[in-house]
Amino acid sequence: MSSLDSIKPFYSLLPQVVNPDKQLGFREKIKWTGIILILYFILTEVSLYGLSPTAIDQFAQLRSVMAGSFGSILTLGIGPIVTASIVMQLLVGGKLIDLDLSKPEDKSAFQGTQKLLAIIFTLFEGAVLVITGSLPPISGDYTLVLILQMVLGGILIIYMDEVVSKWGFGSGIGLFIAAGVAQQILVGAFNFLPSAGSSEPAGKIPAFIYSLTSGQPNFGLLLPVIATIIVFLVVVYAECMRVEIPLSYGGVKGARSKYPLKFVYASNMPVILVSALFLNVQLFAGIFQSAGFPILGEVSQGQAISGIAYYLTTPTSISVLFTDPLKVIIYAIVFIGLAVVFALLWVEISGIGSKQVAKQLSNMGVQVPGFRSSKVQFKRIMDKYIPTITVLGGAFVGLLAFAADLTGALGGGTGVLLTVGVVYRLYEEMAKEQLMDMHPMMRRFLGEE
Repeated sequence: MSSLDSIKPFYSLLPQVVNPDKQLGFREKIKWTGIILILYFILTEVSLYGLSPTAIDQFAQLRSVMAGSFGSILTLGIGPIVTASIVMQLLVGGKLIDLDLSKPEDKSAFQGTQKLLAIIFTLFEGAVLVITGSLPPISGDYTLVLILQMVLGGILIIYMDEVVSKWGFGSGIGLFIAAGVAQQILVGAFNFLPSAGSSEPAGKIPAFIYSLTSGQPNFGLLLPVIATIIVFLVVVYAECMRVEIPLSYGGVKGARSKYPLKFVYASNMPVILVSALFLNVQLFAGIFQSAGFPILGEVSQGQAISGIAYYLTTPTSISVLFTDPLKVIIYAIVFIGLAVVFALLWVEISGIGSKQVAKQLSNMGVQVPGFRSSKVQFKRIMDKYIPTITVLGGAFVGLLAFAADLTGALGGGTGVLLTVGVVYRLYEEMAKEQLMDMHPMMRRFLGEE
């Protein structure tokens, strides 16, 4: 009996995106992925009705990671979904909720509760942003209207994510992050339209060309573009790094293969979770300050200026190293440390821990040359690799995200890191799906049918 049975009546009432009744082909999946992506871009252009022009984007530094569009009904982005995921991971990882996610009924309870929490956090975050003045209405009559619009946008994001997960490629969370960051990179690099109050183009590359024609070349304009390219190359290289465990098939003489364990084993999910946690610190700092108890620090003009919230605000310029080195050091230690913690939690909850991988390999009837084929033996072997690469991979993506943000890369260093990882995994999944369509027997071999 699941420990979440008491709240099952609540999440069971929520609408569900049904699973496809048959295995979807490549074209069908790409169609649904494309439809949701187009819908996402349309919704980012739907402005909040009744929003005051004095509104300040309190989470501008995390905007690319949260896949939201400030001032639109998708202002909250994936924030509520990721916050709900953090809460559920901590509850399950800390054994406060007894769930075995290898069991379908427990996994269903986990997902249903997470969706219910995401909707609750959507209402909570939307209300907080309006009431604390981060998103002020043009008059008090529009307070509820603003909140309801953001709740509607947040719920649409939740179900769009579910559609992509069940009917498309990858996950909606990753797709929305990649779409938003890619848009920021293209606009930031190539926008030839002049910025407000200036004749100089807003895009870095057109602005650099403009500086050449004016006889005052400004090579500093190219630094964010160069930083973006460097981050891209480093992430691609890291995604290709892996440990390969040799396998042999007992029933087929001479048949051998390798089981790859990626260096970035927990993917880039730890960085998303840490960023969402920091966003909530900023959110609660505003709440406590409004209540007269600024225990997390003071916030002015939508920006934290002291306390914990200040030290957990993303530094986005190399100059901060010289103006406030203590802030940079504290932020780096906390960010990287939490990335490791969330990597460990994510591996266990997503079913790619040592125990789950050992069970999978044992059921496939393979063995590591020189070792007996048993779940216990497989687990001993996996215990030598998976925890280590999880910690190292989590620390690496945390360090890379932190360093990338300092460079001021277009789209945000963390955003570029996440986008490259998402696109790389989408490419792998799409290539695999095309292979399955060409050779249908492979689905049965891999247990996907």
